[in-house]
Amino acid sequence: MIKLTRRDVVTLAGGAAFLAAMGLPAFAEGEAAATTDAPAADAPATADAAPVEVPDLVLGNPDAKVTLTEYASYTCPHCANFHDAVFKPLKAEYIDTGKVKFVFREVYFDRYGLWASLVARCGGDMRYFGLSSILFEKQREWAASEDPMVVVENLKTIGRTAGLSNEQLDACMQDEKMVEAMIAKFQKDMEADEVQGTPTLFLNGTKHSNMAYADLKALIDAELAK
Repeated sequence: MIKLTRRDVVTLAGGAAFLAAMGLPAFAEGEAAATTDAPAADAPATADAAPVEVPDLVLGNPDAKVTLTEYASYTCPHCANFHDAVFKPLKAEYIDTGKVKFVFREVYFDRYGLWASLVARCGGDMRYFGLSSILFEKQREWAASEDPMVVVENLKTIGRTAGLSNEQLDACMQDEKMVEAMIAKFQKDMEADEVQGTPTLFLNGTKHSNMAYADLKALIDAELAK
């Protein structure tokens, strides 16, 4: 069961020193017992504590007969390979043609992956999958440094190529409430679907591990033929 405390959130986000450098407040030691569970749906929202919505990232026909969900991390080499060898032909043959609804769920196994997701989401729904593609294609470049601040600048460079300003990127990467909400969603989804690694696929609700495009294509065609 994945359960993160607020101290864990600070650690995953990059540590108190990083948060301070980015302008984010660090949590007090006494707050470590609190969890990052999302607010109850029926809890009254206030102007200061309105829940942050973290919707699923979706491509394709919402009414498609087949739904494919991928769990992936931006720092996972197998996920980068999947994006290149499987997702690209999948998108052209099934997603863009309305046959498959594709749902992408981010996994945060490390702070670099979380930061990459913040940058990808910074462009909004219209830019998300374009930025996602660049993050996977250039994974070996932007994530190679052991210096976190170098990685942050690498990610900002990618964000700027998508037309985002430094001010927009800083605001996105300093959004503490979004960080907590993203991690809470990640916890909830991973636990509910019992995901242990990436990439993990769900085809109309059935779990599958990483596979070649020909194998995935055969499974999709079988679902479409039902």
